[in-house]
Amino acid sequence: QVQVVESGGGLVQAGGSLRLSCTASGRAFGGAGDVRVVAWFRQAPGKAREFAAGIYLSDGIAVYADSVKGRFTISREKAENMVYLQLNNLVPEDTADYYCVAGRTLSNIESTDNYWGPGTQVTVSS
Repeated sequence: QVQVVESGGGLVQAGGSLRLSCTASGRAFGGAGDVRVVAWFRQAPGKAREFAAGIYLSDGIAVYADSVKGRFTISREKAENMVYLQLNNLVPEDTADYYCVAGRTLSNIESTDNYWGPGTQVTVSS
């Protein structure tokens, strides 16, 4: 059984930074098998869940939503079995629950068949 867990959320002032972490028990973020990509989604109160960033585990190629490009950075550390999302220059509109998901392809990453974490809350105060 694969369990994905996020951590690192919290309360931060506008302009501040946070680093979110994602790890998986029962499966390595090695870029093989059914865990080849990891993505971060977020869901703000009263809004639909949206893609924020994704990374191909084998080569580290990253993809970002326009809303976070230039402010967020996704990275992976295979040795630590971790994927990080660095959030810089945060604005109140970044307030959301942030979810990590691991799967085979980015095109299908939002499927419930993939491995989703329970989420971590980020609150940005103005």
